[in-house]
Formats: sequence, structure tokens, C-alpha cells
Amino acid sequence: PGDTEMDFLRSLFSRTLGLSPGEKVLDELSLEGVASYIQSGKCKNVICMVGAGISTSAGIPDFRSPGTGLYANLQHYNLPYPEAIFQIDYFKKHPEPFFALARELYPGQFKPTLCHYFIRMLKDKGILKRCYSQNIDTLERVAGLEGEDLIEAHGTFHTSHCVSQFCSKEYSMAWMKDKIFSEVIPKCDACNSLVKPGQFSLRTALHCCFYVSDFPNCDLLIIMGTSLQVQPFASLVSRVPKNCPRVLINMEKTGQVQLFAAGLLGFGGGLDFDSDGAYRDVVYLSTCDDGCMALADLLGWKAELEELVKREHAAIDSKDASKKDATANQSSECSDKSSPGPEARKSDYQ
Repeated sequence: PGDTEMDFLRSLFSRTLGLSPGEKVLDELSLEGVASYIQSGKCKNVICMVGAGISTSAGIPDFRSPGTGLYANLQHYNLPYPEAIFQIDYFKKHPEPFFALARELYPGQFKPTLCHYFIRMLKDKGILKRCYSQNIDTLERVAGLEGEDLIEAHGTFHTSHCVSQFCSKEYSMAWMKDKIFSEVIPKCDACNSLVKPGQFSLRTALHCCFYVSDFPNCDLLIIMGTSLQVQPFASLVSRVPKNCPRVLINMEKTGQVQLFAAGLLGFGGGLDFDSDGAYRDVVYLSTCDDGCMALADLLGWKAELEELVKREHAAIDSKDASKKDATANQSSECSDKSSPGPEARKSDYQ
């Protein structure tokens, strides 16, 4: 069809399916435009969607880098595809790769990144609605997100549960840590089924009160450090209102996949950075830390963010040092108790 006919079809689909572009909210499709919008006071319900890329500067390998990514390092387990490691059906048959990954990422071995603390600042400023994370490293919690601030799409080490729906017995973080580092596959004391950290399903969350209220009321979606290839997580980008700005801070463009029919007609829920019809999506190609610092600088939050990171990291270092001192003192006391006293040593030579 010619341009006129295509325009008519687009208009028809727009009216019939509610796929028409929304109102343009940002002054410009740039990080400056996003900062200006946040400063306007109209932005009150920010949702962050984050993946492994926000933790790489903490020393945790990302998932997909050829040769060095976590998935590449787990290939001797013959995963059918990378996402299988987080899927409950695969876990029930082959739990070994998940627990190998768990040993790599266990909480307490890494510090949150500048990006984690930027999300914390959004909370402190009163504009973070929720953070949806694909990570199991719990660094969002260490950075200060807690309770209802956070939806952990692939579970968390915070609590563990029996995978049997007839049991679901809960286990503590200490219990799970002992199993993980003993390289023992955790089994339920009550029914002998597998026990998995978190046992959280995003498919369930999509129908829970958080999801129902969060995305329709979101007024800024910040997506960071994720390939947007794991469903149903990736589909969440299309669940915000049509006029909601979406900003991607990532090393490469992603999330642009659309349904063929909708894409043919210029519609769809995928991110749109480059088309003539782009009106709300912004991409900033950089590391997550650099992107967050750039946005913080534009917002006038740079010094505050740097101070927050410095203070929190110092507190973690101090806590770690105290633990090491306590462990060293304990070892010293045990050694003293087991060593013979002067009289005993003297008698050895008599």
C-alpha cells in the first residue's frame, strides 16, 4: 500500500487497539531531558528495572560476555540455554549449575556499586516506586533497599524454601550458606525435596498487587544493565503508560524487539530510540555507574552521591574489619586453650 493507505491503517489500528503514541513528556530525548523532567516535580513514581550489568563494577562477572561471563563459565554443565539456570522446572532436574552460580555470587563478598546507591538515592528522595531486579547477589539490599522497595525476579538468598508446593518449608540464610559452601545440594528436612533460595516467581508477581499498581502508575522507567532477553521480565517495559518516558543506561541498545504485525505498522511495546516516531525513549550508552553519575551530575546530586558511596563503603569495610578481628581473637583464644602452660611445658623436659 501507498503512504496514504498506510497512514489510514495506522490510524485505524491506533483507534481500534489503543496503540497510538502517547503525549510527549520530555523536552528532549536525552539524559538532559530526563534530568529536567525529574527536576520538574512531575516525576513521583520511578520504577527501576535492573540486571547483571549494575554489579559488574563490584567485581561480579556479567552473564553474557563471551569467555568471561557467568554463563560461559557454567557451560560444562551443558545448560540448554542461559536462562535455564533460573527456571524452576530445569532447577528441579538439574540444581547443580544454580548452586555453582550461588557460590560465585554469595552475599557478603562484594560491595554495592555507585549504580546501586543511585537507586537508593531515588528512594531517599521519595520518588522510587519500586526496583525490579534480575540479580541474586542481594546488593540492592546491602545498598539500603528493603521490604517493599524491591522485587527480586529470580529470588534472593535472604530466605530459602522447599520447592515442593505441598511443603514450602522455609530455611534461614545461615542454613543455606552452610549447604552452599559445603557443596551439598540442599534438601528439605521435612520431605527431602530440593530447597532453593528465594523460590520467587516473577510470573506470580505479574499478578500480585505490586505489579497491578506499579506499572500503570509509573511516570519514569529507568532500565539498567540488562539485555532484556529473559521473559517475562523483559515484557515489563511495555506495561507502563504510553506517555511514560523510558531511559536505558547500558553498554548497548536493547529491548527494541516488537511484534511483527505491530512493528510493521509502527507500533509495539519495544523501546524505540531511532525511528521518526520516537517520542519518549532515551538511551545512554555507557557503564551503569557512569550513566548514573552523569544523571546525578545533571540533577545536582553528584557530590551527595559520591559522599553516600564513600560513607557506605567505609561502614562495610569497618564491619568486615570487626568481623575479622573477632574471628582472629576467637582463633587466638582457642589456640591458647589448646597450648600447654609453662608448668606443663617444663614438665615435658623433666
